[in-house]
Amino acid sequence: MAYTLTVHDSIKAIAADDWDRLRSNDQPFTSHTFLSGLETSGSLTEELGWVPFPITLHHHGELVGAAPAYLKSNSHGEFVFDWAWAEAHQRHSIRYYPKLLVGIPYSPVPGQRLLVADCAQAHAHRRALVDGLAQVVQQHQLSSAHINFLLPVDAAAFAHDPWLVRGDIQFHWHNHGYRDFEDFLSTLEQKKRKNIRAERRAVTAAGVEIRIHHGDQISEALWSQLHQLYCRTFDEKFNTPALSLSFFQHLGAQLGGAVVAVTAWRDAQLLAMALCLRDRQTLYGRYWGSREEVSGLHFECCYYQGIEYCIRERLQLFNPGAQGQHKLARGFLPTPTRSAHYIRLAPFRDAIRVAINREHAGLAQAREQLMAHSPFKSGCQ
Repeated sequence: MAYTLTVHDSIKAIAADDWDRLRSNDQPFTSHTFLSGLETSGSLTEELGWVPFPITLHHHGELVGAAPAYLKSNSHGEFVFDWAWAEAHQRHSIRYYPKLLVGIPYSPVPGQRLLVADCAQAHAHRRALVDGLAQVVQQHQLSSAHINFLLPVDAAAFAHDPWLVRGDIQFHWHNHGYRDFEDFLSTLEQKKRKNIRAERRAVTAAGVEIRIHHGDQISEALWSQLHQLYCRTFDEKFNTPALSLSFFQHLGAQLGGAVVAVTAWRDAQLLAMALCLRDRQTLYGRYWGSREEVSGLHFECCYYQGIEYCIRERLQLFNPGAQGQHKLARGFLPTPTRSAHYIRLAPFRDAIRVAINREHAGLAQAREQLMAHSPFKSGCQ
């Protein structure tokens, strides 16, 4: 079919217009602006385990596909956990890192991973890109390839040997045409409504004022404060805050209205923030930070303000981030996510396939159990 696959050492080697032409929607995470900003701001370094490795696919000389890819020397910042797979390789004195990752750094957000424009040959282009990823693993003698947080159309392209498709669960909120926050609360069971109202009253009683800012409304001074709060969260957990201040500033300058910052103030002092991104349909909760413990403030900034924003802006979905069963009681329902994996060595691939099959059965049961504890009234979810 005259396909040519090319590996690059930076997304800057690919013209922004060419890259963005392949995107199927306006989700900011797959944009050339977002990905190049990670590189230029120093948020992706070899020391942190990220080496840019973007891949392009040409057909008869025409660019028809791409993938945001990286060589990883660890499994941090991915949110699809393969530590046990790495340990199994290590026990047999076989190198697991570096591995190939197709995904968005530090962003557990489902989205397009096989960037292929809509056309009559889209399916063939996806299959060629999938085959090319396996070839890259073989040519570079990598242990594996991992494609995280796939959309269903991309996941279908991996549904064949030797690829393994793995599932997980996130908690998402859906907008069913609510008029306002009270209209949303009216669909919940009484106890859940009461608890949410109590959490919101506690924030008000603490004298906290909530403000909403879009990226092009945030001053350099406020960006510095937001970044300090982001770093504080990581410092408290003894982790490394990978995203730099210049990356935050880059988001504001380049993405503007696609950046949504929820800030909490008392007596003119910034107490906490939740930094989100959005597109035409979805709000994505990303980064949280606070300098003081205030009852209910995390839920207010990270969940309730986001729900109100979606209702006001008529967005259909709120994805607040990875994990967290506590989100269920606040109206976020368990939603399947998918990843695909190619393990180069067959004995490891066969063992991991068995483990994934066990996971599938457990996930289905877990989702049923979670849905049995849905906070919504019968017929309202």
